[in-house]
Amino acid sequence: MTSGSTAPDLRTELLELARATAEEAAALVGAGRSTAADQVDTKSSPVDVVTAVDTASEALIVRRLTDARPDDGVLGEEGAAREGTSGVRWVVDPIDGTVNFLYGFPAYAVSIAAEVDGRTEVGVVLNVATGELFTAARGRGAWLTAPGAATMQLHGSGPVSLEQTLVATGFGYRVEQRRAQGAVVAQLVTEVRDIRRNGCASLDLCSAAAGRVDAYYELDLKPWDHAAGALVAAEAGLVVTGTEGRPFAEPMAVVAAATIAEPLVALLERLH
Repeated sequence: MTSGSTAPDLRTELLELARATAEEAAALVGAGRSTAADQVDTKSSPVDVVTAVDTASEALIVRRLTDARPDDGVLGEEGAAREGTSGVRWVVDPIDGTVNFLYGFPAYAVSIAAEVDGRTEVGVVLNVATGELFTAARGRGAWLTAPGAATMQLHGSGPVSLEQTLVATGFGYRVEQRRAQGAVVAQLVTEVRDIRRNGCASLDLCSAAAGRVDAYYELDLKPWDHAAGALVAAEAGLVVTGTEGRPFAEPMAVVAAATIAEPLVALLERLH
């Protein structure tokens, strides 16, 4: 099977499995919020944290996915790495926005994407704190299901200029990297409507898809940060690109409304 010929019924199967698994993991994460600070370790820096709930969520997700599809591969933020033979690989962030989770800031998500022969075909991002569920399957659009509301298709936004563009971004974990990123933001904020920083890449991508921000950029995202959310953004009709002719997230990820994508990318290239 090639990614260009992914069968519609396979997309449906993968999407439904991702959705059900994300909902089960979100229930586990939500139940663990009150004790989130009881067991916290660090990874790349003192501010790059992982909790026992992260690892429990990833274990649950991997177990559910591989029980249902034992020949699939898996890549997870907290160490899951499994080769598969089916051509399908799941890319998993068990809690995107762990610092938000620790503090109770309502922007932390379970993110699950399914690649087929290396191309993302399905993406699910579930904001645990709000219950908002963002979904996409290649060629079928991007959708938002929120508690108490009808499911709606997402189409992004259409600002008429950079001066009217609300831009989301995020920062890395190393002090040197943050210093450089802060210098860029100090210049960028004078060129656009304003800046937003939520601390959850998957939800930033989905916020762009929903038109809650007009654009989002960030350096050095990992596959589990963006695999699901970038598909949601693309299926909402946004431009999903890198800078200087490079692919998305190698190393910069840029998602923007089509009306301002070109000048925004040019500005980011100048500032970096």
